Amino acid sequence: MKNLIRKPALWAVRSSAWKNTSKWIRGTERWNRLEDEFDGSYVNAEVVVYFGDRSSKFYQLEQWIPVLEELDKKHKVALVLRKGTALLQAQEVTHLPLVFKRRFDPLHTFYHANDFKLALYVNNGVTNFQSLGFAPMVHVHVNHGESDKLSMVSNQAKSYDKVFVAGDAAIERHRRALIDFDESALVKVGRPQLDIERPLELEPSPARTIMYAPTWEGENDANNYTSVDLFGPQIVEAALQIPNSRVIYKPHPRVEASKDPAMAEANSRILALLDSANASISDETLQHQVLMQGDILAMFDSVDMLITDISSVGLDFLYLQPDKPLALTDRRNDTPTLNAEAPISRATPIIDQSTVAAVGAMLSDMLANDEAADARFQLRSHYFGEGEKGSSTALFTEAVSRLIADRTVALKSFHSESTNAESNDE
Repeated sequence: MKNLIRKPALWAVRSSAWKNTSKWIRGTERWNRLEDEFDGSYVNAEVVVYFGDRSSKFYQLEQWIPVLEELDKKHKVALVLRKGTALLQAQEVTHLPLVFKRRFDPLHTFYHANDFKLALYVNNGVTNFQSLGFAPMVHVHVNHGESDKLSMVSNQAKSYDKVFVAGDAAIERHRRALIDFDESALVKVGRPQLDIERPLELEPSPARTIMYAPTWEGENDANNYTSVDLFGPQIVEAALQIPNSRVIYKPHPRVEASKDPAMAEANSRILALLDSANASISDETLQHQVLMQGDILAMFDSVDMLITDISSVGLDFLYLQPDKPLALTDRRNDTPTLNAEAPISRATPIIDQSTVAAVGAMLSDMLANDEAADARFQLRSHYFGEGEKGSSTALFTEAVSRLIADRTVALKSFHSESTNAESNDE
């Protein structure tokens, strides 16, 4: 009888189902311990930065960390996280107070127990609405970049008290995309992430540096702006032919992991082209490079010309290096629409199906005769305002201070403790 019981018991504990269950139990215990450790009981802050997603999207919060640490010098900041994997990453990159609230009720108990004035949101994650249910705070959406991509504007913008945007281009973007939206909710603050000083990540070279930095294919066709599958190898091959130049391939990190066969094939072709070109170059300072990881913003100082797609990369380069040539791609081969939806394209050469065959001559001409410089400087103001580097951080801090001051006054006559936000805890 003993063996009859022992045999199925051994089978059960060795099964994949038990291993997965055991792993889940151990993981739950770990998160419980972390929730106790980071319960926020003694946090002292005016500003909450809410992040409800897992580590796969942590990059959206991470780019704000230096700005938030600067803000913390004037208004104490605490990060509120809902997923354990994001908490673990946050521990590695910031000294700001971390609070871990996996469930709805503890989140709102935490909010009610403190005196927070303002909440910042770096994305439109689905759990944001659980936090938005807390009325005493000003809820401000800041997004995680400045781009002309369709995904930059969401109808969810109507849910926040204020939406911080970079400049006039973003206001026009919201005007085109939304119906019955109150534009007074939009506050121009520039792009404070670009004011942060970064240690150089790309060594300068005696050769002219041409960077090709394409985006990934997006989550659907409407948000697909990549050039990798259509023009990538041709762009790199042409850049490699330009005398006294080195090519830097710095794609979006998700290009390398793309499941799309055309993307994977084109990416492999680009890597092969660069590897083959380096075979005859012994001087490391002249060699072409593939940089799948690293902070692209920390590389721009060493770049002489950028080729990119519609994404935040081109606009970041425009802000930081407006005096350097910039080329954009258009996979839809529709320049009038591109000019309307992405104003930056009005001041850049466009690589599309009709021009890619002559892209080598285009790039050579850009390096020799940069005729678009004045137009780029004007568009920089259109996207980010008139200020120089550093002014965005000042605008951001001033906007936060103003909202906190206004909310502090408003709370003197506010006594409601109710909320109708719904939990999604399972």
